[in-house]
Amino acid sequence: MPCARTHTEQHWRPAIRSAVQGIVTEFVATRCVPELQAAGLTVASEVLSDFVDGGKCIRSTFMYLGWLCGADDDSAALRAAAGLELLHAFALLQDDVMDNAPLRRGRPSGHVAFARWHRRRGMAGSSDRFGESAAVLLGDLCLVWAAQMMRESGVPATALERVWPRYDAMRTELAVGQFADLINDASRFPTLDKVLDVSRRKSGNYTVRRPLELGAAMAGCDEDVLRMLAGYGDAIGEAFQMRDDVLGISGPEAVTGKPSGSDLMERKATSVVVAAYHLADPSLRRQLRELMGADHLDAADIERWRGLIVESGAVDWIEQLIDVRLAKALALVDDTRVRSSARTALSEMALACTERVA
Repeated sequence: MPCARTHTEQHWRPAIRSAVQGIVTEFVATRCVPELQAAGLTVASEVLSDFVDGGKCIRSTFMYLGWLCGADDDSAALRAAAGLELLHAFALLQDDVMDNAPLRRGRPSGHVAFARWHRRRGMAGSSDRFGESAAVLLGDLCLVWAAQMMRESGVPATALERVWPRYDAMRTELAVGQFADLINDASRFPTLDKVLDVSRRKSGNYTVRRPLELGAAMAGCDEDVLRMLAGYGDAIGEAFQMRDDVLGISGPEAVTGKPSGSDLMERKATSVVVAAYHLADPSLRRQLRELMGADHLDAADIERWRGLIVESGAVDWIEQLIDVRLAKALALVDDTRVRSSARTALSEMALACTERVA
């Protein structure tokens, strides 16, 4: 089972996060903001600057760890990895529109900020519609800028040529996963396998496996190492999403960045929601069915739904699934073909992603 944390994470992980945030902040300030302001889009530059501030930099960290599995520390490789933060900004801006999420990282989400700007100026038309449209367009720009950051990182073109096919596959997989999530409604009572497949496409692979593979391919790692990282990434990506699903029903806003119980309010068919339905006895299932198909939910309904999920045993069961995947990932990392420092870092990231306390 999980080993105890070492003290090394206290140093390397915050250092990478700080460096990545600095790289992204500089790129946004020197490249993105001038382009937006030159077009008279000052509000978009302000929303973007706020939006990229304060992220956990999980995907860029994994990409850089993939690089470190086959190469030494390199500032250009770190700049390339930082491009994933703008790709993530693209995903979050559009995801918040689709979920009608009011908050992101404890602040107004992009479409809400744009709508407020529109409303304050008394502009014609629907402020909400304007906000959604503006957030989608800003997300599109972030998608372009993410690739630009990688191209201009200083990583040799020959190394980046190994990245682009995987990068394209990751972006396609992300968009297809978002489509699947759009129709994966709790009221349709999907199977757990279906939910996990959607989560894997939309979030798990995009968060862990693909970034690791991008970094390792960029570093020129051989196929054996890439297969090991793929197995690790599959396991931790799924565990990461399951942890997110558990937090989505009762996690504190300080950790999730969105209101507690938001997944239930949006009737998302997450792993813990679907597991509760399938594990429940007939009486409990009847009550869950009423909530999952309700036209309107209030705070009392959400609290009742939480209680039913816990009563079904779904939370404990998902916790067991997380532990199984964590153990699998930690076993895979014990591979002497990868340098010791990278193995230690991957083990620590596995723990951080499954505990999700920081």
